[in-house]
Amino acid sequence: MSTNRGFALIAFLQAQNCSNYPGSWRAAGSKEDFLTAEYFARIARTLEDGRFDMAFFDDRLAMPDIYGGSHEIAVRHGIRTVKLDPTVVLMTMAAATRHLGLGATYSTTYYEPYHVARHFATLDLMTAGRVAWNIVTSLNDSEAANFGRVGHPEHDERYDRADEFVDVVTRMWGTWDRDAITVDKRTGQFADPDKVHRLDHDGRFFSTHGTFTVPRSPQGQPVLLQAGMSGRGMSFAGRWADVIFTAFKTEEAGVASYQALRRAVEDAGRDPDSVAITPAISIITAETAELAREKHRLLSGLARTEDGLALLCEVLNTDFSKRPLDEPFGDAELAAMSWQSLRDRVITLSGKENPSVRDFVNSSGRGTLAETPTIVGTPDQVADTLERWQGTCCDGIVLTAASVPGTYDDFSRLVVPELQRRGLVRREYEGTTLRDNLGLSIPEPARSLPVTA
Repeated sequence: MSTNRGFALIAFLQAQNCSNYPGSWRAAGSKEDFLTAEYFARIARTLEDGRFDMAFFDDRLAMPDIYGGSHEIAVRHGIRTVKLDPTVVLMTMAAATRHLGLGATYSTTYYEPYHVARHFATLDLMTAGRVAWNIVTSLNDSEAANFGRVGHPEHDERYDRADEFVDVVTRMWGTWDRDAITVDKRTGQFADPDKVHRLDHDGRFFSTHGTFTVPRSPQGQPVLLQAGMSGRGMSFAGRWADVIFTAFKTEEAGVASYQALRRAVEDAGRDPDSVAITPAISIITAETAELAREKHRLLSGLARTEDGLALLCEVLNTDFSKRPLDEPFGDAELAAMSWQSLRDRVITLSGKENPSVRDFVNSSGRGTLAETPTIVGTPDQVADTLERWQGTCCDGIVLTAASVPGTYDDFSRLVVPELQRRGLVRREYEGTTLRDNLGLSIPEPARSLPVTA
């Protein structure tokens, strides 16, 4: 990344009734107005006060109802039950801020390229260049059912479709030259037709012929964010992502993941320094180490085993409900699991080629604070760790919230000033667009040439 950008600060959000940690809605100080615009506006203002580069919304297109074939646990326990449209919430947060970048998740499996291209190009114009698209391929049969599909596509086919999908979207974004609009009242010309280009594409998954209807934004095109962790996912992220959202359990694994992702970017013919690699991290901080440890103890006690099981079944697209806890999964069962990087991480951490349900629960930490690395300590201690990780494990972090608004308030109030003192993060926003603040260049427009499968 650009040396003058510093350490990227990104907040991981959910447009629903809990934070990234399912039990957080039961925490002391959590707010109950999560279905209001003011709830998200408060979070946005806190993050902008903390000089965060961006906040982005995770999303699923269904409730966690794979476990036992029922939504009962999700609804009863409030496990990612309410899922608002993240792009609508994004605009609420944009209206409350001037600099904070904002991203939303949209699936390449259940939407169409023109819809996504127009949607995000419009959002980017309305925010003066502050928008990112988090590209996902979706995960389970419940999402398919909500869209009238029978069964979810297999892993590699989803990524094949996603490759062509993003190719088409970026070509659409590139069809307008930056100076195409002239608004010349004297000659009566609104825009130069030679600078607006038609797209003709015939591929394996998509055929689109026409002229895109949204001009380019101040940042050229929305920032592309993608979580590349499986082998196929890493090559996809290496080809497309401006920011790679990743995960690891230990610092050693983080170093290996960072190097592997940089190689994937280089293998795609791109400069690894042009991409930010940002892992999910949980941070619990307080004025003293003792207070931070007590806060961690109280929050950890909110986790429920059932929550983790429901969330594992959701992302693996596999029902654990009738399976003995210690019965190993067969090779075919493991191969059919949707989130392959999570499956592979469990195999590695458990040391078993054929792990059981208990191994998935214990090794993944799904639904608990142990799911991601958790830094617990004073602002100095947190800053020491982040400073050590910069350039070896990451180019920044995606802060996951153990409580909302508590995690964002504490980090902005306590840790950010220490990071600023060390020169790791900015004191003031220096650019006007998300690309400016992340140190990303404006991409050359993808030319709208005919593409045939």
